Amino acid sequence: MKKIVFVVGVVFMMILSVNAQNEAKVYYVELIDGKKIESNPIKQIEGKSTKEGILVRLYPDITFQTIEGVGGAFNEIGGEALMSLDKEQQNEIMKNLFGKNTANFSLCRTAIGASDFGIDAYSYSEVSDDFKMKNFSVQREEKSVIPYIQLAYKYNPEMSLFASPWSPPGWMKESGLMDKGASNPSKNVLKDDSEIYNAYALYFSKYVEAYAKEGIDVNRIVIQNEQDLSTKYPSCNMPPEQMGKFVINYLRPRFKKENTTTEIWAGSFRTAKRLDGLEFVTNEKWREAVDGVGIQYINSRQIENMQAVFPEIKFLHTEGNCFGGENSVNQAFSRFDEVASYINHGVPNFCYWNMILNETGTSGWGWKQNCLINIDRENKTVTYNPDYAAMSLFGRFMQAGMKRIASASWYNGTITLADDKNVYLFIKNDSESVKTFDIWLKDNHIKAVDIPAQTLSVVVVNYN
Repeated sequence: MKKIVFVVGVVFMMILSVNAQNEAKVYYVELIDGKKIESNPIKQIEGKSTKEGILVRLYPDITFQTIEGVGGAFNEIGGEALMSLDKEQQNEIMKNLFGKNTANFSLCRTAIGASDFGIDAYSYSEVSDDFKMKNFSVQREEKSVIPYIQLAYKYNPEMSLFASPWSPPGWMKESGLMDKGASNPSKNVLKDDSEIYNAYALYFSKYVEAYAKEGIDVNRIVIQNEQDLSTKYPSCNMPPEQMGKFVINYLRPRFKKENTTTEIWAGSFRTAKRLDGLEFVTNEKWREAVDGVGIQYINSRQIENMQAVFPEIKFLHTEGNCFGGENSVNQAFSRFDEVASYINHGVPNFCYWNMILNETGTSGWGWKQNCLINIDRENKTVTYNPDYAAMSLFGRFMQAGMKRIASASWYNGTITLADDKNVYLFIKNDSESVKTFDIWLKDNHIKAVDIPAQTLSVVVVNYN
């Protein structure tokens, strides 16, 4: 039986001298194949070491990007599953995801209309050629997505939310369909027509307004999810040139006219086969029309390239690796590398994909994905998956307002952050043995701390 433990090590100290003795507390979550994950899995042990360790030198006075938070995505299938439970169970789940002393999620995502984890394809404008949006309605989501998001605000009123469409309404596309784009990619595009562009800009404005009436503040719009894809589920191929044209000539003027304060972000861009994100930020006119760039499944080298072209660029991570529904311990352990690849390259947030799915874990188009929590709708049971433990670690200790700081070590499995009181050293130990880390704040020795085998950890050092 393979055993993996996620550990949060917390070191409280006053920097009095090189030889100062400081206590360490270790909070950990134990993950064992086949063993049930608890809804509140954090346990506590004492952490200390007398051995010589791997040097990690921290520089809290050398800072990089400001962290904006960690979160996940609301979707229709998850909302429908959550609403199948009684109120007590619903509140318990959402407290565990959004409560301050639990996962503490703070920056989340939702879809504008159907995502691939909608029950089926739908939009808010189902009447063809309704250019004035007289029949616009979010009524379908009043029983699923909307109460799902509202319940999150109950436990974190400061949660920030961004939204993106997987597809425009079908009648706005050359294909006439929201989904089935893989069968005819050349038609899986927004019509290049001013009347369509105006209607689509109004569609976005109506969406923000409708959600505001439900008490939901959509802080950012990311114009098109994975804009280079044509898939069997809802999608739309929107090249950088069309995206820039739509924002400059239609969406930005519409938001200005309606006094809509929601930010407009380009993307979301990938780097699977194209470099559309790099092409977009290279064009000064396009990039100045948006508030930032959404990215997912992107090569970190291309993050660096976009920063080289435009050093002032603002990034938003929009979706984590969805895997294939295995929800394994090894996949949860790999989240550290995924989060580190974005945070250590200047991205200010990390957004997991499906927070909740039903007992099948399957999309409306027949494919499975990972999630934090599965809900069995018939038996009214709740299963917390290994990814929940990993994301709880990041959500609880990677909060808005922190800054990434400089560090020096030969050991690559780290992320280093700081707020105005503490330094947060995230460590991955994927070996079969305990690793000792010798922590310094510049030239001040803090403590050697043992990190158990096969763990993720956070060591918190008070430096004020």
